[in-house]
Amino acid sequence: MEKSPEEVHPVKVFGWAATDTSGTLSPFKFSRRATGDKDVKLKILYCGICHSDLHQLKNEWGFSKYPMVPGHEIVGEVAEVGSKVEKFKVGDKAGVGCLVGSCRSCENCNNDIENYCSKGIATYSAMYHDGTPTYGGYSDIIVVDEHFVVRVPENMPLAAAAPLLCAGITTYSPLRYFGLDKPGLHVGVVGLGGLGHVGVKFAKALGVKVTVISTSQSKQKEAIEHLGADSFLISSDPDQLQAAMGTMDGILDTVAATHPVLPLIGLLKTNGKLIMLGGVAKPLDLPIFPLLMGRKLVAGSGIGGMKETQEMIDFAAKHNITADIEVIPMDYVNTAMERLAKADVKYRFVIDVAKTLKPDE
Repeated sequence: MEKSPEEVHPVKVFGWAATDTSGTLSPFKFSRRATGDKDVKLKILYCGICHSDLHQLKNEWGFSKYPMVPGHEIVGEVAEVGSKVEKFKVGDKAGVGCLVGSCRSCENCNNDIENYCSKGIATYSAMYHDGTPTYGGYSDIIVVDEHFVVRVPENMPLAAAAPLLCAGITTYSPLRYFGLDKPGLHVGVVGLGGLGHVGVKFAKALGVKVTVISTSQSKQKEAIEHLGADSFLISSDPDQLQAAMGTMDGILDTVAATHPVLPLIGLLKTNGKLIMLGGVAKPLDLPIFPLLMGRKLVAGSGIGGMKETQEMIDFAAKHNITADIEVIPMDYVNTAMERLAKADVKYRFVIDVAKTLKPDE
């Protein structure tokens, strides 16, 4: 006889979920599996709100599953470990990012890029190995295989570390992989939001010259004085674009909305690389001749493997890199989503789960 969901998943959990494409979140009771031999049970303290949470809540990418408990920028305290867990003990500070599973045997998994495994399992709105849905970090507890749990260094403030588990690795990984991590290189960062602002911080810590590329003049002071960018370029100003033509070794494009890429290709040097990081729902217009005339590359990059995610957070701790955050209570989450849609946040909302998620809501 088939086991009931309560028997398969005996751990009672409370969170906030959306039940349809309106994306409106409300209190939701559900359950998680018991802590297996290799599992870590995490008491969630904070969870960042990623722009992809907004896309997913409204099914803008077309593969959302409801009810949906979003959240893949999770930090907390280890509450329980399975008998075969080696890396964690009760009381440790730990984090969970965008992945909670993969096949662990394909070429990508063997090369520590589980994020590109064709059977990768997202932290929420996916199906786990056992055929049950995954639920994310807008909740009080999560149970995850230790392979997909990251140690959070002691000196890191937990709330401001949470967004690094998505925004941090999403920008750190391409800087490393595409060789844009060497002092003296010139890297552009398009968009100064959740991804862009940590991209600037990582690039500067790696010793490169950074130009922030934005449509918003109002962000210039913030980019240079607060985030440490070397220069600022208004992407809608033809004179500024002309003056910067052919000056950049690479560009991280973090914009998740439809936007022109031709001006960005023009900013690249010969052999320059335009790396797309934003989940733009509609196809972009990509002219080919500007690529041919400079052996230029347009590429994509999505988060990073677990080994690199740990490397990223250790690097961030060493260089005092954290996200700039606005901490919010759980019941503010729908308002936060409305503000996020208008880019009204500097630069990442983080939910104070431990203090404000109340099971009696």
